[in-house]
Amino acid sequence: MTVSYANTTKVSVEAIAQRIFAFRQITPLDRRLLKSAVLNGLDPNDHFHINRLCQAIQSGLILVVE
Repeated sequence: MTVSYANTTKVSVEAIAQRIFAFRQITPLDRRLLKSAVLNGLDPNDHFHINRLCQAIQSGLILVVE
C-alpha cells in the first residue's frame, strides 16, 4: 500500500484535530499532516487545537497508533 504525500498541506489543523478526536486515535498520517501544517506556520487557533490534542494524548483520551 502506498501513501500519497501530495496535498498534505491543504488540510487545516482544525480538520485534522476533529478527525483525531472523532476516532480517538492519532495515526502516522495524522502526525505527518500536523507536521506539515506546523512547517507552514500556525495561527492562535491552530495552537489551541494542538494544545488540546497534546492534553488528550497525555491523559489517555487519544491512542497513538503506529
